[in-house]
Amino acid sequence: MPDYGHDLRFGSFITPQNGRPELAVELARLSEEAGLDLVTFQDHPYQATFLDTWTLMSWVAARTERVHLSGNVLNLPLRPPAVLARSVASLDLLSGGRVELGLGAGGFWDAIEAMGGRRLSPGQAVDALSEAIDVIRGVWDADERRPLRVDGAHYTVKGAKRGPAPAHDVPIWLGAYKPRMLRLVGAKADGWLPSLGYATPEDLTAGNKIIDEAADGAGRDPREIRRLLNLMSEFAGDSAEEWVERLLPLAVEDGISTFILPGDDPAAIERFGREVAPALREAVAAERAARGVTTGPARPPRALALRRPGIDYDAVPASLAGTAVEPGDREYERVRSSYIWTGSPGLVLRPATAGQVAEALTYARGQDVPLAVRSGGHGISGRSTNDGGIVVDVGALDAVEVLDRGRRLVRVGAGARWGDVASALSPHGLAISSGDYGDVGVGGLATAGGQGFLARSYGLTIDHVVGAEVALADGRTVRADPEHHPDLFWALRGAGGNLGVVTSFDIEATELSDVVFAVFVHDASDTAAFLERWGRAVEASPRKLTPFTTVFPGQQGYSALAQTFAVWAGDDTDAAVAALEPFLEVAPVLQQQAQLAPYAAVVAPHRNRHTGQQGGLRGHSALVDHLDADTSGRLAEMFEQRLLTMVQVRSVGGAVNDVAPGATAYAHRTQNFSVNGVISAARAARAERAWDGLGVTAAYLSFEPRFEDKLLTRAFPPATLARLRQVKAAYDPGNVFRHNFPITPA
Repeated sequence: MPDYGHDLRFGSFITPQNGRPELAVELARLSEEAGLDLVTFQDHPYQATFLDTWTLMSWVAARTERVHLSGNVLNLPLRPPAVLARSVASLDLLSGGRVELGLGAGGFWDAIEAMGGRRLSPGQAVDALSEAIDVIRGVWDADERRPLRVDGAHYTVKGAKRGPAPAHDVPIWLGAYKPRMLRLVGAKADGWLPSLGYATPEDLTAGNKIIDEAADGAGRDPREIRRLLNLMSEFAGDSAEEWVERLLPLAVEDGISTFILPGDDPAAIERFGREVAPALREAVAAERAARGVTTGPARPPRALALRRPGIDYDAVPASLAGTAVEPGDREYERVRSSYIWTGSPGLVLRPATAGQVAEALTYARGQDVPLAVRSGGHGISGRSTNDGGIVVDVGALDAVEVLDRGRRLVRVGAGARWGDVASALSPHGLAISSGDYGDVGVGGLATAGGQGFLARSYGLTIDHVVGAEVALADGRTVRADPEHHPDLFWALRGAGGNLGVVTSFDIEATELSDVVFAVFVHDASDTAAFLERWGRAVEASPRKLTPFTTVFPGQQGYSALAQTFAVWAGDDTDAAVAALEPFLEVAPVLQQQAQLAPYAAVVAPHRNRHTGQQGGLRGHSALVDHLDADTSGRLAEMFEQRLLTMVQVRSVGGAVNDVAPGATAYAHRTQNFSVNGVISAARAARAERAWDGLGVTAAYLSFEPRFEDKLLTRAFPPATLARLRQVKAAYDPGNVFRHNFPITPA
């Protein structure tokens, strides 16, 4: 039989004895320490001397960090598939994507029946397992909006809500020996898991043939199906060389790529992980090189048909291929869209290191398709996805590290979410002003500006970036700070998406633990008066107070309502109350509350999945010095004529304007307010004309979903834009990063 080209994995098969319950856990931890990839446990729920396998796996998941876990194999007749699906997904989410699902059709029917299970014939058991796979995959398909319905002979689901989706694409492996079960493996499963004690090498050859034929018949590539094997414990005393001699033919002739060692001998586990695994990997790699075996994940024919022109899929770097997502992959729905826009990229690359980001850029530069870069995907602009192009998703670069507590110096990965950053810094009494929503990604905000809840006391996020690691269009990775590439460092802070991909930021945080967080709801029926009075109250307030407000259509007799979020940067409640009281006078107050809370709670992450749920929302941005009568009146008129469906105002004065206009590429340092208007799709043409009537001269590109030439001069004053074009010529002369808001190289 051919070698299927899968990466080699090694695991242990531990007996879940309950006489010494801690032993199974310690053996699992030892397996991880020895370098094994997988820990598996028998599942015999009717066995009184065993721990419950699922409870044990949950406990082991909490006691380990890296190793993957699976039942070997779970007893389906005593585990309802819909509940099992949610259990697997939940543990996968809690463990960071470390759960696999090994399933068995059942055996030992007397014992199963004694536990309340239903006795099935061999044929019925196979049919039940097939139905169960449909149920499990249906529950995991959280992107499907319709309720799950499966009308099987053994398992029925009548309109169940789907989800949660697992953290990773959980494979389903089947323990199988007979032809019907083997055909089910080929038709539906992701892996075949027999045991040498029950199957001979000849059985492996015959089984692979049946599986491959069934896969072909189901329109699948046989290489989609991993071949796993529980070994014989008699091997335990052999040397590493003897192990390799026995296992090499199984790998290169029978396609086995996951070897699982049974037994509870700590010395054997150590030897298997530290000696046998690396030796066999080396031997298999040499044999594959000699035979010219293609390695890596296989693409099913139906997925190959969805590939997009202009992308050389076979040339994806090996370091990125394992986590890359294409149309047709189960994970595609999770990564294709942003919060605002529904996208359909041809390839999503998910690098895990700065070096891999550089590899991704080098590869993408050679393709004839658009390029987008995503950190969190929550941006209003929607530029973190595309149609038919490549997306480089840096979400895996999410580390948060306090480098120097005395200097308040923090290093943050570009893929981190700001809510997670706040949570990580909270125990240190530190915070970074970072937008107003915890799911926003670090990379986009920390290169564009960063209008956050601490803006008036702290400034923009970019104002405290003191260094960055950047992957450039030519494949280099450089450090940018005042001493290294100072021109690039200047440009990154305000126009970073046009120059490269920042992989990490060094940022000076501020001393902060608790804040006063206030929420007001006003009757904003007199919208112009509300905006003007609210603006005056903001400008008159102490710098420690940063309010944001949103005006939206009212209900129950109110033509318009306004909700204000305000953060007082400190725990002095008396001072906070004094600063907040003037906002009670700007318009009738319908609701009010204020509480002392950690800053991390104010921007807590929600971890929402992005599906373009805002439906291509379109809007415009304006940075204005004051909410004077003219500006407030024009905004109110557009809102009252339903040209705008919502108006948001963020306060960006105070410390933001302490920075010199030329210090960063974000040069707007006189304005006190950032206005964002959401345009009515039904009245778009009139709304555009009315917005131009505001006389906007400055804008924040992160709040501009569509590019127009006039926006560049609003975002960057002439001198700033001229300097940016010079920097662009030096670092991206080929205009690789032209799919952001394009800045033409000088």
